[in-house]
Amino acid sequence: MASPPDAGLTEYERLRAENIRRNDVILASLRRKADELSAAIKSSSSAKRGRFGQPRKKPTAPSPPTVLRRSLRLSQLPPSHSPDAEPTPGPPPKPRSTTFSSSLASSILDAVSLSPGAAMVRATDFDAGKELVLTPANVRKVVPDRILGVRVLPLVDRTVVVAGNKLGNIGFWDVDGVVEDEGADGVFEYLPHRGPVPAIVAHPSLPHKIYSCSYEGEICLMDLEKENFHMIHLCDYPVYSLCQAPDNASCLYFGDGNGELKLFDERMGKVSATWDSHDNTINSIDFHPEKKTMLATSSTDRTSRIWDLRRLKKKKEDCLKVLKHSRSVQSAYFSPSGRMLATTSLEDTVRVFHGDDFDSSHIIKHNNQTGRWLSTFKAIWGWNDADLFIGNMRRAIDIISVGSSDSGLSSSNSACLESEHMTAIPCRFSAHPYKVGHLACASSGGKVFLWTRA
Repeated sequence: MASPPDAGLTEYERLRAENIRRNDVILASLRRKADELSAAIKSSSSAKRGRFGQPRKKPTAPSPPTVLRRSLRLSQLPPSHSPDAEPTPGPPPKPRSTTFSSSLASSILDAVSLSPGAAMVRATDFDAGKELVLTPANVRKVVPDRILGVRVLPLVDRTVVVAGNKLGNIGFWDVDGVVEDEGADGVFEYLPHRGPVPAIVAHPSLPHKIYSCSYEGEICLMDLEKENFHMIHLCDYPVYSLCQAPDNASCLYFGDGNGELKLFDERMGKVSATWDSHDNTINSIDFHPEKKTMLATSSTDRTSRIWDLRRLKKKKEDCLKVLKHSRSVQSAYFSPSGRMLATTSLEDTVRVFHGDDFDSSHIIKHNNQTGRWLSTFKAIWGWNDADLFIGNMRRAIDIISVGSSDSGLSSSNSACLESEHMTAIPCRFSAHPYKVGHLACASSGGKVFLWTRA
């Protein structure tokens, strides 16, 4: 017969073993109660969440796959245009569309034969504030995304607006609606460039040849006779501004991000001259309407400069005049008579320089802070020396009236063009050279608004 487990133990050892067995029973009972309490708490919390928390999602039909956003750097695209920061171009994709619409080309060529090749018409008795209106029919989305450059072609009896955006698209809007078999609402869109298009030009003597430039160092010719886009020049630095010589449509002056002004001669097929003109990006180039050898440039280096091509050498010290500002100068344009020069600067001013040597100036305060996502404001002259047009942040157009007297210049914000149909901020402008009162303005959403006489 087996002896009891406590046999051979002293009284002390027997009491100790009994206490251990009793404590084990108590601990086991406590653990069991703790487990029951924990399960009850979890059950209660789950019930509360189901009642008061977010409802459970019902099964739904499978949604389309989410499109992942990619950075501009990974997509090898240039960054958004900022007036004080230069874009860093990456290896661009190959242009996709280089064939022009045959019907649009033939339609514009028919109008070209009627164009005199003369300078822009002038109208001294034109009151823009009272006569200009915007109708729903004169609003079009010409290209996707932000427009950097816009131009009304120099055609006498036609209105064709060309716009370039930040993606490299070039859009044509046939306002008169002559071409009906192609395009949506008279709009034709192409992609000849690989980067943002800041400038588009067409010479009055050859309006069927349309030139454009891009931040990818491209200068493109849109030849309507050949019905195609042709890259006539390609360099490894961004091109920010473009202008044709008034007496020679084959001479293209363009400015880069390093402050160099270059002359590309299309007949030679190469850059024939280079001048160190500024310390930073050249934002605009404009020729004097009467003095064919005089031109004005504006730059991010906070200056605007006036040049004489006959005296132009290699150094920027050779300019006729330096017009200093406190911040980046976005544009500098001569008035129709050439007696005045208007500059637009990020110092929140529009300045008008006048006098024989442009020594005198008049300052007009204007909010030019458009931010990162809008194209910068650039004030342009209309059809006389009295009106300047510039956009504002209230989705309207400010008309700055400039007057001269023996005591000097005077100016005032004489009118503001507003319309319920202008649903975006107008940033870039172009006036029809032969139709007084046809003013095209472009937005950062790809829309173009054409104001016309009532």
